[in-house]
Amino acid sequence: MSLQLINKPPPWPGGARCAVCMCFDFDAESLLHLFYGADAGRHVSAASELRFGATVGVPRIVNIWKHFGIRQTMYVPGWCVEEYPHAISLLVENGHEIGHHGWLHERVNQHSPVDERRILEKGMRAIEKATGRAPAGYRNPSGAFSEYTLDLLVEHGFSYDASLYGDDVPYMLKGKAGSLIELPSTHALDDWPQYVHTRAFRMAQTIRAPAEAMAVFRAEFDAAWQYGGLWSAIWHPFVSGRLSRAAEIVKLLDYMHEKGDVWFAPMEDIAAHISTLVASGTWIPHEEQIPRWIGGVPPLSIPVR
Repeated sequence: MSLQLINKPPPWPGGARCAVCMCFDFDAESLLHLFYGADAGRHVSAASELRFGATVGVPRIVNIWKHFGIRQTMYVPGWCVEEYPHAISLLVENGHEIGHHGWLHERVNQHSPVDERRILEKGMRAIEKATGRAPAGYRNPSGAFSEYTLDLLVEHGFSYDASLYGDDVPYMLKGKAGSLIELPSTHALDDWPQYVHTRAFRMAQTIRAPAEAMAVFRAEFDAAWQYGGLWSAIWHPFVSGRLSRAAEIVKLLDYMHEKGDVWFAPMEDIAAHISTLVASGTWIPHEEQIPRWIGGVPPLSIPVR
């Protein structure tokens, strides 16, 4: 009898061993405007690097997904939805999900509850206008999930969140306003620490060869495949859309297809599947109270040396 490292993983459609969504966060220059405000226009070089994601990265990624016949998810700030309608149309026309990712990539846990609501609603309006429907899912920019975020998502009818890291499989978030499905990821599936080295955001990670980065992503996939987990990336078109990295993504997808028994799906389909399992009592995920506590736990003493 083999050792099971996930206690009762969800049954995936068609008897698949795991679920995979190669999610991307399509941020473009929203980050530049957020960091530099009125001074953003002076950072021409950084803007060109970020804009690469919209003009080259997204079409390249869509082409890869089309080659493999899969539908996936991109989380997009509302400003980017409005700024790059052609990229959004390309995604929508090919059946990919557009998820909510703020308005200008704001860290909403640094904002008031009133402003967090404004940011959420403005991003929703941009997505609804571009796609014809409200977004089903949300990924919090920079992981800055606030103590108010969950209740706002429930109130506004979201089907799932994809911001947190609390399990290897989907689980439930419980707040005052109700519950929501969480589709978690891990920093091991983020391309930012593997590749991003930019002065504009004071990021100085050692840039990894794509094969080195892919070894990390593939190890996460192999474990999800063996034990029944969810493999959900946190990638960026301006980062992983670069030529050598995109070429490695093709190799990874070839590898996943060769292993077989993989369910490729956009996150909204994964959330819908989990919702059906939960409603029927077929599978029961663990539940987490959000927020766990307000304020902080007072220390017994304060360091003095």
